[in-house]
Amino acid sequence: MINLLVVGTIAYDSIETPFGKAADVLGGSALYFANAASFFADVGVVASVGQDFDLSEIAFLKDRNVDVMGISVDEGRTFRWEGRYGYDLNQAITLKTELNVIEQFRPKVPDDYLDADFVFLANIDPELQSHVIDQTKRDATIVLDTMNFWIENKLPALMDVIKRVDMIVVNESEIREITGEYSLVKGAKRLMEMGPHYIIVKRGEYGVLMAAQDELFLTPAYPLEDVFDPTGAGDTFAGGFMGYLANIGDVSPETIKQAIVMGSVMASFNVEDFGINRIKRLAYNEIRERYTAFKRCIHFSDIELR
Repeated sequence: MINLLVVGTIAYDSIETPFGKAADVLGGSALYFANAASFFADVGVVASVGQDFDLSEIAFLKDRNVDVMGISVDEGRTFRWEGRYGYDLNQAITLKTELNVIEQFRPKVPDDYLDADFVFLANIDPELQSHVIDQTKRDATIVLDTMNFWIENKLPALMDVIKRVDMIVVNESEIREITGEYSLVKGAKRLMEMGPHYIIVKRGEYGVLMAAQDELFLTPAYPLEDVFDPTGAGDTFAGGFMGYLANIGDVSPETIKQAIVMGSVMASFNVEDFGINRIKRLAYNEIRERYTAFKRCIHFSDIELR
């Protein structure tokens, strides 16, 4: 039974970082998300690929609790992105974007996915995100992602979607651009006034901030010796985060905090190789070991002042 639905993109990415290059590697928000979430939940994917896409490249997902019947093969070429990173790996420089089949994408949620309790609206046109919400069940937990392009070009449609979701997962620049507030705390409060109960702010190598009513939670990123490619780290975080929530079946503040740490763990693996390669070969015992190590990093005893 599908308990977690993701609607987003599947792409071919060409990436250059100070540590190497990779051409035409698998990418896209839905693929990064599903690849990570599959360790924790049964995932259904809705996305569009072109006739040039080799479906055998994602056949491994079927062995990882991922249902791909919602992926349509449409006339044209698959979405492609080309980008470069400098030594500031928090900032990607887009060199080329080819929307291709994404321009005609109209997501249709298969009947087998309609009862999913958790829905992730990955980075696509906010009008399409609203169209997906119309197809999901009323009591589903819906989490929204977006990007600067939609903020700058379709803000009214994005605002309409924000009012309809339970949580938002955005980065620092996005929350500042949406709300006009430089302070992340003030920005989160502004977003909560619009409807969402939880605001999750991705801060790259500086970790994650969660804001809820009368509550803040902050966690660092897991410290790594080697980082090769940050592409898809945010979607991988979201996959680990929502996969954990779907596994537990709860959205209490304490569970959300645990899910944030799990999402951070998954993102830390993602950046260790290009594209989805590291998560693709990941073993569950590695996740458990890193979660335990991460917990030791951020745990400390109460301070006693004398």
